[in-house]
Amino acid sequence: MLKKEGRLAKYLTILALIMLLGWVLPSEAMARAGRGLSGGGSFGSRGSRSAAPVRPYTPPSPSTVRPTTPPLSQPSRPTTPPPAMATPSPTGGFWSSFGGGILGGLAGGMLARWLFGGSTTALADTKSGGYGGPGLLDLILLAGIGLLVYYIIRKRREEAALAQGAYESRAVTGGLQPPYYEQPSPVSEAERDLETGLAHIQQLDPFFTEDRFRDQVMDNFFKIQGAWADRDMSSVKHLLTDEMFRLLQEDAAKMRAEGHINRLENIAVREVNITEAWQEAGQDFITVRIYANLLDYTIDEKTGEIVSGSKTEPVKFEEYWTFTRPVGNHPWVLTAINQAE
Repeated sequence: MLKKEGRLAKYLTILALIMLLGWVLPSEAMARAGRGLSGGGSFGSRGSRSAAPVRPYTPPSPSTVRPTTPPLSQPSRPTTPPPAMATPSPTGGFWSSFGGGILGGLAGGMLARWLFGGSTTALADTKSGGYGGPGLLDLILLAGIGLLVYYIIRKRREEAALAQGAYESRAVTGGLQPPYYEQPSPVSEAERDLETGLAHIQQLDPFFTEDRFRDQVMDNFFKIQGAWADRDMSSVKHLLTDEMFRLLQEDAAKMRAEGHINRLENIAVREVNITEAWQEAGQDFITVRIYANLLDYTIDEKTGEIVSGSKTEPVKFEEYWTFTRPVGNHPWVLTAINQAE
């Protein structure tokens, strides 16, 4: 009994430690722009999509995630499907047909003898010249013919099934397709939504390109982080919505009042991928996933001591920044920052 209680206490202790770590680790104070507000949560407005969480990032694919750099151009390939190939015929060859004819002839001859007399085994009444039925040899031959027919039919079916299976396997894996033919990949709802949103934006702004937009996002990201480190967002007010400017400015003023300075050094943005694009109420919206790492630490401006973070251990972060503007060729402004789940 004592052993069971000790084992139970050990398990409960481990469970409590796991829960404690899960509560403590996410609450580490990282004060860069987007992390210092609301306990490091998400803030801002994404229009009608504000209530719904940002779509989680999926592994890069040609359609759902826009690459940071454009892919190398490739020669166009025709997408004409390959000519249809005939399914292997389940019928046998010459010898199978020939053997079947012989067996059919033997069976027909035996049937004629039974009907019109002439059994090979003297079961007939010799005195009256009548025929009494099939003889023993006839029955043996008939059984042998039946077995041969059974084995021939079964072999034909097995060969046809194997040939059909190999044909279907090659068709599925592309073995029957010439090298220039490519199967179209299924398009998800998220992919169609992204393509439709980008198409609508480009219709009303012919100068819009994804590469140019990603470059602008990079520039705005560094400018906003620099203003945050200076604890004054007024220099980037034109890059923010009124709501975002108010929230960031309030938090920067709080840090100034506490005598804290957030240092952001060695910022390296690894990826900027477009994940969502849509229009509503006369506004364009685009959400990008920003994946970066940097040195992020906060110091006391009087003593120079580190309050949080590290000057030597870089941190990685993944955030979703949403930009908006009136439809058409207008400047983009930051309207929301969401943490990756």
